[in-house]
Formats: sequence, C-alpha cells, structure tokens
Amino acid sequence: MAGIVLNVEKRERTGTGGARATRNSGLIPGVLYGGPRGAVPIEVAKADVLQALRSGKFLSHMIELNHQGERQPVIPRDIQFHPVTDQPIHIDLYRVEENSEIDIDVVVHFKNHEASPGLKRGGALNIVRHTVKLRCKANKIPEEIVVDLTGKDIGDSIHISSVSLPDGARPVIRDRDFTIATVAGRKAEAEPAAAAAEGAAAPAEGEKKEG
Repeated sequence: MAGIVLNVEKRERTGTGGARATRNSGLIPGVLYGGPRGAVPIEVAKADVLQALRSGKFLSHMIELNHQGERQPVIPRDIQFHPVTDQPIHIDLYRVEENSEIDIDVVVHFKNHEASPGLKRGGALNIVRHTVKLRCKANKIPEEIVVDLTGKDIGDSIHISSVSLPDGARPVIRDRDFTIATVAGRKAEAEPAAAAAEGAAAPAEGEKKEG
C-alpha cells in the first residue's frame, strides 16, 4: 500500500457537460471500475490528486479510497492530462482485494552501464521495453524491474528469462522469452559509409592508369 488516501464522492453529473462542470468546481471526474458494483462515476478534489501525483507513488500502486468513512483498496489504471496545461483532467480507478493477483505495467531501469564492455566501446543501449507487464499480488506491486548491464557486449540481447524479477511476480507473457533490450554497435552504420568512400576512390571503368 502506497499510503495514499483519496476522498471521493459519487458524481451525479455525467457526460461531457457534467465532466466540465465538475472540473470547474475544482474537482476531477473519474470512474471506479471492477467488483460487483460495476462502474461508478466519481469525483475527487484536484488538490488531493496533485498531492498524490507529487508523491511519485500514485500510478501503479495500490491506494485507498475513502467514501463517507468507508475505505476500499484500488489501483489507479489511467490518468488523463490536459494537452496544454498538463493538469490532470480525468482518472480511472479499479477495485482490488489486497491479496488478489493483478496484471500491471512495471517500469524497467538499467544499472551498471559503466560495466558493459559494449557500451564502453561506443555501443548503444537499445531499449525494446520500457515497461513489462507483470502478474503479482495487489499489495506487493514492485517499484521497478532492474536490469544489470555488467558484462554485456555489442550484439548481446537481454531477455526476460535473464532478469531477476521481484519475489512473487511473473511476466504476463509466458509463451516466449521476449527481449527487454540489446546492446547495438555502430558497425552496421559504418559499413555503408566505408563502401561509398571506397567506390569514390576507385578509378572509373575504362580509365587508364597513368604511368
């Protein structure tokens, strides 16, 4: 649990006009999904959402909703931002039980770049997946997946099977050993340029050599 509690109220005004009126009142419209109650339109104080976002633990963490003294755990599944002001304008939340399993995207971070021979020789880290969808307990959502680049050389690929996942977590994709990243070299880029230079230096067909 991230320690975040949001006070919510059921939203009576729905539709585009209702959402606009909600935002004009200093609230953010949203929808609470999941469970036997189905989808319920809600509204949350904008200041509370901004504070939760600043904590860095809002998205992809289990939080609590408080509705008139009744609390329930939820997972924020999506938040929409205004394209100009970058302010939050809508949130989607999903009901969960603390011990239930959920599928959630977890961010991938890389460490020990300086210990990679390929990167030290001028190679580039080509990140294929910035997040990986994991199946885990709702109350044990990993903060991150850490990939160690120690010993990785040009041409090496890092697959999910070689990554140490947090306890109790497993990838949702199980039918293939998918790639997280590769260490790419610059050889493929250099070869066409070298070939072009050699072609320019070679004498044209039919030219006679002097001497």
